[in-house]
Order: sequence, then structure tokens, then C-alpha cells
Amino acid sequence: MIGWWKTWKALEAKGIMGINRRNADYVLKYNKRSLYPIVDDKIITKERAVAAGIHVPEMYGIISTEKEIDTLDTIIGGRSDFVIKPAKGAGGDGILVIADRFEERFRTISGRIISHDEIEHQISSILTGLYSLGGHRDRALIEYRVTPDQIFKSISYEGVPDIRVIVLMGYPVMAMLRLPTRQSGGKANLHQGAIGVGVDLATGLTLRGTWLNNIISKHPDTTNAVDGVQLPNWDGFMKLAAECYELCGLGYIGVDMVLDQDRGPLILELNARPGLNIQIANDCGLTHRTVAVEKRLEELAADGVQESPEERVKFAQGLFGHV
Repeated sequence: MIGWWKTWKALEAKGIMGINRRNADYVLKYNKRSLYPIVDDKIITKERAVAAGIHVPEMYGIISTEKEIDTLDTIIGGRSDFVIKPAKGAGGDGILVIADRFEERFRTISGRIISHDEIEHQISSILTGLYSLGGHRDRALIEYRVTPDQIFKSISYEGVPDIRVIVLMGYPVMAMLRLPTRQSGGKANLHQGAIGVGVDLATGLTLRGTWLNNIISKHPDTTNAVDGVQLPNWDGFMKLAAECYELCGLGYIGVDMVLDQDRGPLILELNARPGLNIQIANDCGLTHRTVAVEKRLEELAADGVQESPEERVKFAQGLFGHV
């Protein structure tokens, strides 16, 4: 019992946030339930982002019913690559990434050859709610396939790396780069075996990595170092993340972004219940940072001041940067 108490006190002193504190002090406090559909449905998120002038992967079409599956060929047209995903999916489940065509068939990002009928079957499974939150009926979204920037070629295995930024009331508080591995099946999902790499908020320079709850310095598949990598256009990523507060109205969110080699930073999706592994990747607790933001908000409220996204980013980078 004494050992457990010492461990808990040590984690508390380091500012490590547990799931109970996250839920009670941040998710429940800052996220109105009525606004959850904005982030839980990728189509709604995308439509609001487009209306706000925020860059997202282009949406080619939506399939809402079994009958509309017949419109798939019209939606994809002559495109050789595209992505099909459930609007209300979670954890990357149900996503089908088509990288090329092979005669009358299609080639997935992993190199598997599939038929048109198999794609239709996947869409049908999405519609039934197989991959949706709560198992409710869903819609299938067909969109632009992101081509990762060349900066990631040496530190990622297939798939698309993404950047997760935790944002409190519009202030970025912590960031992490998620890198696909062979074990994760090319998905940037930590629970399936992807790597989480901390990112310095001030500079966009990668820090250490964590893989399967172990600290690592090299990618297990490419054997290249994952730390010390300078992410391009970092201030652009930070501004995008900060602007998502106005986009959805939720006060505590995880903003997932990607860096496309042609289109630059893009918002992929928002999460109202972001995970806590980001603390391991950064070797830093979230609590000290969130408390600092809340103190800042109190000071501004007393003066009747509200900061712009650019001002919020400047504050976060000045206070939370590792350098």
C-alpha cells in the first residue's frame, strides 16, 4: 500500500493526468454533450471546417443507404486512389485505403488486390454500423487520399503519419506525432502498435518515442531515429489546432492533422475524448499545462480580454516549449 501511495504521489507531482481527472475536470467541464455530434461525425466536422475555410482532405462523396452504393463509380470517377471510411468510426477501424487500380481491380495501401464487389461489401458493413460508435447505422465517406510529406519516408511504415495536438479552450497544450508500423498495419493508432513521438510545441522538433509502452529512439521497421526530426510548417499546424476551438465549440479536444506533400497541413478529425498516452511520448504530464491555461483564462476574463488563435499559440509556445 505504501509503495502504491508513493507511486501515485510521484505521478501527481509530475502532473500526470489520469482518466478520471480527464473526464471529470476537462471532458465533462468543457465539452457540452449537445456539441459532440460535430466531432463524432467526420462528415459534419469536414463540412464545418470547409465552411470556416479550414483545410481538410477533399470529400468526393457520401453514401448513406444501400441503394446509394450503386453511385460509387460516379463518386470515384476515374480516380486511381481514394479513401473510404465510416463517418462515425473510431480507432481507424473500417477505413479502406485504395492506392491504385490493377486492371479491373483495386490495390490497397498494403498491396492487397481487391475487387469492386469487396469494396461494395465494405461500404455495406459501414452502413450497418459495424464500425460506428455504439453500433448505430452509419454513413460512408469517400475522400482524397493523403500522400505523406517526404519528411516521413524514413520514419514511417506505409500508411499516413498524423499529428495529435491536445487543445484546451483554444490553447494547444501538448503534441505528438503518431507513426505507423508493420505491427499497426500501416495505421497511426497507438493501441494497434503505432509509435507515439513527442513534439516540442515551440519548434516542431520531435522528441523521444514510445512504442508498446516502451521508450524507443528508432523506428522498429526502418531503424531510423525518430527524435530530432524537424516537422515542416509547424506554426501552421499550431494555428490550425487552435482554430478548431472556434470550429467545434468544444473546450477540450484532440486535433488530428496530417501533412500532405502537395496540400500542406490538413485537419483529419477531432476527438472529444483524447487519450492520455501523449504524456508518455512527451515525458511530461498534462495537468501542469492545463492548470496554467486555466489560470491564463481567469486573468484574461478579469480584464475582459479574449485572445485570438495566433495569440493563444504564442502563449502556449512560450510557456510549454521544451527549448
